[in-house]
Order: sequence, then C-alpha cells, then structure tokens
Amino acid sequence: MGPVTTPTDRGETKPSGQSIALASESRVLRRLKRDKWLYVLLLPGLLYFLLFKYVPMWGVLLAFKNYQPFTGFWKSEWVGLEHFHNFFQNPDFFRLLRNTLLLSLYNLLFFFPAPIVLALMLNEVRISIYKRTIQTLIYVPHFISIVIVASISYVLLTTEGGIVNELLFQYTGQKINFLADPDWFRPLIILQTIWKECGWGTIIFLAALAGVDAEQYEAAVMDGANRWRQIWHITLPSIRSTIIILLILRMGDVLENGFEQIYLMTNALNREKADVFDTYVYIMGITQGAFSYSTAVGLFKSIVGVILVFSSNYIAKKFGQSGIY
Repeated sequence: MGPVTTPTDRGETKPSGQSIALASESRVLRRLKRDKWLYVLLLPGLLYFLLFKYVPMWGVLLAFKNYQPFTGFWKSEWVGLEHFHNFFQNPDFFRLLRNTLLLSLYNLLFFFPAPIVLALMLNEVRISIYKRTIQTLIYVPHFISIVIVASISYVLLTTEGGIVNELLFQYTGQKINFLADPDWFRPLIILQTIWKECGWGTIIFLAALAGVDAEQYEAAVMDGANRWRQIWHITLPSIRSTIIILLILRMGDVLENGFEQIYLMTNALNREKADVFDTYVYIMGITQGAFSYSTAVGLFKSIVGVILVFSSNYIAKKFGQSGIY
C-alpha cells in the first residue's frame, strides 16, 4: 500500500498529514533500533535522577506540614506557610543570610577567578612534561577528603605547636588564634577551597583553551601583539562563553556553602560568623528534630537558587552572551 496523498490546486499530489506522521514514526523507530545500546547506557543515569532527584521531591511537602514521625507523612497536620513565617521572623535569619551571602561573595571574588588564572598560566607552559606534572600535582587535593583538609588546618594553625604560629612567635613574638578568631573564619574557608578545588576547576577551562584557533595567535604575532595582548584579545574572549555559563551555574549555589567544611571548622568561639543555612538545617532538622521547619529552610534556599540562575541567564542573554538554555 503506497503513501496516502492529497490533490493540490495544480493537479499535483502531496503527502497527507497521516503519511507524514507515519514517516516520522518510522524514522524514530529506525533511530531507536540503530542506537539501542546508547539508550541502554543512558538508563542508569536516568534511573539515578529519577530515584534520587525527582522522587524525593515529594519530601518538600514537609515544609507545609507539622510533620510527626508517629503520625506519618500523609496524616500530619497541614500548616501552610507557618514554618516560612517563623523562619523569616526568627532573629537568626538575617545573621544566617549575612554569613551565607558573605561567604558566597568571597567565593565569587577569590575562588571563581582562580581556576581561570591558573588555566591561563598552565596554557603558557610549552614543555609538555612540566605541564602534565604540574596538572597532576594540582589535581591531587581534589581527591583529599575535606575532613583531612580540616585536620591539616588544625595541625598547622593551632596555637599549641602549630607550625604557622610557631613561626609567627619566632619572628613577631605573638601568636594568632586562627581557629577561634571569628574574623579569620571566612579567609580560612576560602583558602581551603582554593587549595582543594582550584586545580580541579582548571579542567574545563583548559579544555576550552584547547579549542582556540592557533591561527589567531599567529596573526596576532605578525601584528606585533605580545603575550599579554594575545591573552586579553584572543584567549579570554575565546573562553568567555564558558566562563559565563559556569558563573550562571555558580549563582544557583549562592546559598550553598558546603555543610561538611563549615561544620568541621565551626567552634563555640567563631559560631557567630560561621553559622550558615546549611549548618542551621542540620542543627534544626537532625539534632533538634524540627523536620518540617528545616525542610522549609532548605526549600527557601532552593527557590532562591533557581531564581538567581534564571535571572543570571536572562541578564547574560540581554548582553548578547550564550546562556545555559
């Protein structure tokens, strides 16, 4: 049976909507059959996101209930926005917001540019063995547990035998209690993050730099441009879209500072500046059993993150840059 056709004004025939749909369905089936093993490889990733990302999203309903473990999830009393109201009225809200935003701001100012600068420096290394060795060395800290990083910080900075304070005492006659002084908490967190993740963050930027057309550098050399001019006018514009996309994604984590690192570096003396939303959710939800209240705090963080991602993407597109969608 041939394809169904319909007459046109000129006496010609053209495929009907039914035949077009059948042809499209046939193409889809052929593509599925041809790439069936690729779709099989895709299944574990889909199952992971389905089971661990989408199904647990039902748990956000706890934020609108007065959850009692013995009553159960569905039978717990519905309280609407009561937990959000209590959270915003809590005197700790603005302290937590300030601490969280300041840490995120310092991360954007000091940590975010660090992998870019390091990638640009590595890109200038011409001896291959040196470049690979340096890359290996700066990747290693990423695989060290944050618990180990915190332990190293304690050993180095403690006032009782820490090498940093011993050197300070030897040259200045004074010691600084880095671990207990609230003013030193944020710099320590940023320095730990840079040391641990800066090298790993260069991977994406080095991949972007590998795609820069070498002929542009050759033309710049013929025009008399030095290395700084080449970096400014060729290298950075070539990876600008990558930088903007990563910055947009980073904006979604403005209220996410990482629980483990903050928790391990927090003590009774620096808590005033160390408490952030992540640690507050843990204290209220796990140690005090306020499951619904802590869920409301976590949902607030997620909503703010989504708004910031969409806003950043919108601004980037307004300035003619490629966004994440």
